[in-house]
Parts: sequence; C-alpha cells; structure tokens
Amino acid sequence: MKIIIAGAGEVGFHLAKLLSYESQEITLIDPVRDSLTFAEGHLDIKVLNGDSTSIKTLNDANISDADLFIGVTALQATNLTACFLAKQLGAKKTIARISNSEYNNPKNNINFSNLGVDELISPGDLATDEIELVINQSVFNDTFEFEDGALTTLGLNLSDSAILIGKSVTEAASFFPETHFFPIAIKRDDDTIIPRGDTVFEIGDHVVFMTTEGGDKELCKLSGTDLTKISDVMIMGGGNIGRKVAKKLSNNFNVKIIEKNKSCAQDLAERLPETLVIYGDGRNVELLDEENLNNMDAFVSVTGNSETNIMSCLVAKSKGIKKTIALVDNMDYYKLSQSIGIDTLINQKLLAANSIVKFIKKAEVVAISQLSNMNAELLEFVINENSHVCNKLIRDLNFPREAIISGVIRNGNGLVVLGDFKILKDDRVVVCCKLETVNQVEKFFY
Repeated sequence: MKIIIAGAGEVGFHLAKLLSYESQEITLIDPVRDSLTFAEGHLDIKVLNGDSTSIKTLNDANISDADLFIGVTALQATNLTACFLAKQLGAKKTIARISNSEYNNPKNNINFSNLGVDELISPGDLATDEIELVINQSVFNDTFEFEDGALTTLGLNLSDSAILIGKSVTEAASFFPETHFFPIAIKRDDDTIIPRGDTVFEIGDHVVFMTTEGGDKELCKLSGTDLTKISDVMIMGGGNIGRKVAKKLSNNFNVKIIEKNKSCAQDLAERLPETLVIYGDGRNVELLDEENLNNMDAFVSVTGNSETNIMSCLVAKSKGIKKTIALVDNMDYYKLSQSIGIDTLINQKLLAANSIVKFIKKAEVVAISQLSNMNAELLEFVINENSHVCNKLIRDLNFPREAIISGVIRNGNGLVVLGDFKILKDDRVVVCCKLETVNQVEKFFY
C-alpha cells in the first residue's frame, strides 16, 4: 500500500513508525526540512520537503498512485485542504486530523466525503472519551473498550499483597471456576511479556488483563485492591478538553473545574450549569486545599502545559487522591506514567495515530490500541469466511509466540477464550501482540 503522510510532527512520525512494521511504502511531507531529518534517519521511508497544500508537492509525491493520504499537521485547515486536493489528484482514500469536533457531529449534516475527506480524526474527542473510560474504571489503568464494553482491558500493578504473586497464569485462573479475565501482557522492568499458562506473576509486574463483565471484581480480589467508587472529580483546565470532560462526567459525578482565565471561567459557568466552576490558578496549592482537593476521588489536569499537568497530579497524589490523570503532549512523558506515580497519562497524538492505523491494516481491523509504555498492540479483527482462522480451534492455529488471542466477541457478547474455542464467521477476535509481529499476525486474518 502506498501511503502519503502530511505532517512530520509527533503524530506523523508515530504513524510512520507504526507503519514501518507493516512494510508499507510511506512518503512523509513537511515544509520544515529539520522536521524530516530525524524521521529520515530512523525510519525506512521517503521524505519530501514541501507544502502539502501545494499541487506541485503532491504531484512530486506521486499522489495519483496513493492508496491513502493522511493529513496530520497541527493545522486543521491545512489537513482539510490537503485532503481535498489529494482526492482530486487521484488518492483513493483520505483522512484528516481536525480540532473542531463539530465536524464529527452527524447532526450538523455536513458530508465531508463529498468534499474529498473520507475520515475525520479528532484527537480532542478521543482524549475526552479516554478520560471518561479511565474515570469509570477507577482502580485500573490501560483501559480500552471493545464493542461498548463487551471486552475491556484493565491494567494493574501487582504489590506484595496480591494473591497472584508466585502463581502461574493457569494457577491464577483456577481461583474462579468461571473466569472473566485473562492476562494478555506483562511489563516487567523494561521487558514486555506476552504471557502463557506457565508464566509466573512477580511483585512489581504491570499486568494488562482482558475482561468481560464481572472481571474487574475478580481482579480486585486477586490483586489485593479495593474496587473503589468515584463520586467527586476535580478538573484543572477549562479549555476544549476540560469543558468536554466536565460536560460528560457531570451526568454521573460531582464535578469541579478550575480555570485561571476569567472570561473562560464565566463562559464555562454558563455552559455547564451542573458543574461548579472555580476562577483561579490551579497551580496554587492553597487554592486546591481551599477547594477540598483532599476530599476528591479523582483529579484530572488538562491544561495546555504538560509539565503543569504532571506536577498538579503529583500534588493531588500526595494528598491521597485515588485517581490522577494528566494530559501530556510529549511522547517521552507518556512512557513514564507508572514510574512517576501518576495513574494515567493521556496523549492526544498517540490516540490519533492509533485511530488512523486501523484504516491501513490489510485484514479487516475495526479497533486498535497501543498499550502504554509497552511494546505491544491490541487489534480487533472481523472474521470472514475466507479468514485462515475461520472454523478452526485456537490451539490448532500455530499462532506466533509473541502474540495471543485475548478474547472474542460473538453476537455482541464478550468471551474469554482458551485453546478449545472454535472461531466462526462474523466473530470479532481481539489479539495482543508485540509490534514486530503485527504483520505476521495479520496474515492469519486475511
């Protein structure tokens, strides 16, 4: 597949990196030569220095032969214009990164495909949905839902009080006759492990489980943690994402939002009648104490500054807050969530890149997520009658050692499956695999 990416920032680079595992023919365009130098030196791709809204630049990239054009620059207008031009010049499919979530609202009756843009990706909307999911799964991190929660990934750090310690995967499963969870990945020191039946859990392991309904309660018992309920949430930052998060959470939680810009705070108070809006600087610890930070169940920091978000969450953690979530722009920060003591770091760019990659897979991939701080990816495949895995038992598949079938959704029901499970047409199969085996795994689902 020939793919052209406009924008060599973190989203574009991460996309190119993910696709380099797929042996795709990738061309990366950016008007700033220095932005292309690192990508050119580290990835097996072509680079083109130029403006992606220039017809000449697009023709120089052989746009007429492109299977996919992706506009992921920092400017929404550039992405939309580039996609429009790319489509007119012969690109088969186009995807644009946008900042205005109104464009994604079907109620507005705007058909962007008629304008040459086949798919719209809003990082802000993706981040908002991710924060809502993390809040709802209060004890866990690495949360990702398949088919509206039919299957859900939940991550846990194992302490010395966990019953799982010293037990193999097989032994742990025996604690519950009807198991609603299954370990799919383990981060141990700097290594990512795809567990098998004889894999033994150790103190300090960060384990990601695939769960069905009831799996969260079982995991809490085995890990020695309490399934705590979140009622009160404090949000720092009333920008686009802060406003969206407050609006979504206010239906089920008591929400306070702190905004340091007076006019913005006034606007929030008018738009969010069910949310308590506080005008002030959330970096002021005295203000946080006055607003009863220590009585909050969750603290979410989504200002435009990554360092502010991280430091604010660390302050909240020091006050005993159960759940802390920080929005970060820097990809390097994203890898540090467990080590610095914040429960969840959310990166809009990574969410956008993962969302885009699913449109590129050769097999019918309907969902994709990369596990934070792990060399592992989750893929959801729809099985058709020609798939190599169709009508076969899992144990007969000769699946790669660095990959595991993590669960199956059949007729809307999530299932934790073992070797004697037969995969059927129209099943949705979720696979966890190391990044270097993605291409190999996909071949099972052609």
